[in-house]
Amino acid sequence: MSTTVPTESGESKPLTFRRYKDGDYKWDDLHQKIFDADHSHKCPTYIQSTPPCQGSCPSGEDIRGYLNIVRGMEKPPLGADGKPSMSWQEYAWRRLTEANPFPSIMGRVCPAPCETGCNRNEVEDHVGINSVEHYLGEWAIQNGMKFAAPQTRSGKKVAVIGGGPAGLSCAYQLALKGHEVTVFDEREYLGGMMRYGIPGFRTPREVLDAEIQRILDLGVKVRLKCRVGTDVTLEDLRKEFDALFLGMGAQAGRALPSPDSDASNVVTATSFLRAFNDGRLRHVGKRVVVVGGGDTSIDVATVARRLGHIEHAKPTDFEGAIAGHMAHDVAEISVKQGAEVTLTTVFDVDRMQANKHEVEQAMAEGIDIRGSLVPVGIVRGPDGRATALRLAECEAKMVGPRLEIKVKEGTEQEIPADLIVSAIGQAVDFTGLEEFNNGKGAVGADRNYQVAGKPGVFAGGDVLRPHLLTTAIGHGAIAAEGIDRHLSGEELEKRPKIDVHQFDLMRKYVEKGVKLPEVKEPLRGTDATPGAIHNFDNRSERYVIPHGALFLGHFGFASRNKRKFVTLTRESALGNFEERLDALGEAQAVAEAKRCMSCGMCFECDNCVVYCPQLAVKKVPKKEATTGRYVFTDYDRCVGCHICADVCPTGYIQMGLGE
Repeated sequence: MSTTVPTESGESKPLTFRRYKDGDYKWDDLHQKIFDADHSHKCPTYIQSTPPCQGSCPSGEDIRGYLNIVRGMEKPPLGADGKPSMSWQEYAWRRLTEANPFPSIMGRVCPAPCETGCNRNEVEDHVGINSVEHYLGEWAIQNGMKFAAPQTRSGKKVAVIGGGPAGLSCAYQLALKGHEVTVFDEREYLGGMMRYGIPGFRTPREVLDAEIQRILDLGVKVRLKCRVGTDVTLEDLRKEFDALFLGMGAQAGRALPSPDSDASNVVTATSFLRAFNDGRLRHVGKRVVVVGGGDTSIDVATVARRLGHIEHAKPTDFEGAIAGHMAHDVAEISVKQGAEVTLTTVFDVDRMQANKHEVEQAMAEGIDIRGSLVPVGIVRGPDGRATALRLAECEAKMVGPRLEIKVKEGTEQEIPADLIVSAIGQAVDFTGLEEFNNGKGAVGADRNYQVAGKPGVFAGGDVLRPHLLTTAIGHGAIAAEGIDRHLSGEELEKRPKIDVHQFDLMRKYVEKGVKLPEVKEPLRGTDATPGAIHNFDNRSERYVIPHGALFLGHFGFASRNKRKFVTLTRESALGNFEERLDALGEAQAVAEAKRCMSCGMCFECDNCVVYCPQLAVKKVPKKEATTGRYVFTDYDRCVGCHICADVCPTGYIQMGLGE
């Protein structure tokens, strides 16, 4: 911007609004401008951020929210009689299941990338998020918890193809929104990989059935033993339903890349586990060789570490994808049936993608794990059956998303086998659904999980890419939002950068009965406006708070409350198909939740109130206060000394406003 001013001679001269003349002092460092002795031009702001646990959770759970309920910081809403309308367990369970309807199952088998991303790793050890989820899931089953049915119905109908974690998650969310949902599944029971890809000693069937039944109780209809594409056509579904969700999963296993892999006793891990879970597998033979050891698992821990900037992450209880457990599950089942089992992997044993805990458990049960071996052929007998697996030593490494294997010549060896199981990957069966194959053996979809070029058709789970059960649950929930908008005729908006459930301060005000006056525009500042929450900003959709933004010195050492895990021996494993993992007790679950540092959210420690030298930071009056709105700043007193931000353990207070 420029203008002109008259000079002494009467001529016009351009004015550039320069602040200083040549030679005047200029600020070399922004800090010199902002800070002046004991005060600054900045003032405290209250910023809600996403904690790295939630940013790492593929299901998008409000982890910080339900841990704060368990620890007693956030209270259940009061009823008409002035007493809590529900127990804290129910309140925490309802917060948790807004994102994930399978807390008891996921509390058992999720590899917990949330724990790898937990900022508490930088203090001593991560919070046992998975174990608290397990406790809440068990409590809900024992106390007969049900989901609340929607008040209104939309009249719209949605077909969900596949009754696995993605399909059931999508059906659950759509039913809550008032839509009529029918789930089509080709098997006898619902559950998908939760039932047919994982043995019962990991996912007890009575627990799985209980969590599935809650979804069906919302009015979800089911057509079992019905394969879409053969028993019923896509054209039929398009005529009857207003939208489709593809959640068929990737339950077709990948055979060994050998011309002799068609032998009758060479099978895939998915077919092996399906036969076992169906009750059709009676005998595996004396010698079983399993090829895999981490196969389709994806190291989500690296993502979580990067997201949370964690440098000292501790191993979680189950740090390995469930798909990657296939080889271990096959091996464990074989051992329990009395077989001599060898598990081979192309990686060194200490570099297997299955976590160290799983490897140790397998070895304890008598499974022989051999690393750096790649299959190169199958030895067949006169009857055509395989008698041994031929392998060679190798060097394997990941180059980006690709696995590169270098075979060492002259190192071939044979391992005798009565049964050979391939656990090297999964594939989607597109029979009758070929139009959705993107040419790479998967379905292509956008950020809303709408299938490219197919309005009203959405997809999620392993049909997009084999990954975690919790990833499939998250896909289903996001797709349900997209389907709901599609059915309402709304545009599908761009998804948030951080796409997870967050604490809702406005909902908390409603729950507590705090009425904020109506705010009329335009505002001339909000510090004196009772209807506005002054200097509060929810940045949860775009900012994950790292441990460097916290005051870690506030937190003392507190050991993790670990669940009891039964380790079997070679002898005790034989015929033992009992569950090996016990849930925490109530006191342990509460103690574990108290280890949460509430990253990015006030947890009412009073540090800012106690340490403010100007008495400018004060508690919100009790009748107006609620979780997330515990303190405020008196700006007539504040000098911007930033002490409150320095002593805030959670990073909730940041300095801003005055620039």
